Amino acid sequence: MPQYLLAIQHPDNYDPSVESETMMRDIHALNREMTAAGARFFAGGLEQAQNAKSLRKQTDGDVVVTDGPYLETKEHVGGFWILECAGMDEALAWGGKAVVACRAPAEVRAFLPMPTK
Repeated sequence: MPQYLLAIQHPDNYDPSVESETMMRDIHALNREMTAAGARFFAGGLEQAQNAKSLRKQTDGDVVVTDGPYLETKEHVGGFWILECAGMDEALAWGGKAVVACRAPAEVRAFLPMPTK
């Protein structure tokens, strides 16, 4: 079954303290609903982008690790689900529920199919 990334977007200055008990209950209910439907493959929240580490390969082959996110943006991924869905329409339906539960915008993207041997 195709897999989709459902990523919740937070503003760069996101304050986790705004996550109310009601919001957390809504997210847990959505997780239970996804699991019961067989759509949830994996889910996870991420620390703030400012705690990220970026890795870049240099021309000499060395890898340099720096503090902070790889991209400088006004938003970052705050959490995500990997869903197994029949198609994009189903993944978007879950995305709509996630936007409501998380009170934040989201992005849905299909994973590239992996070749089987």
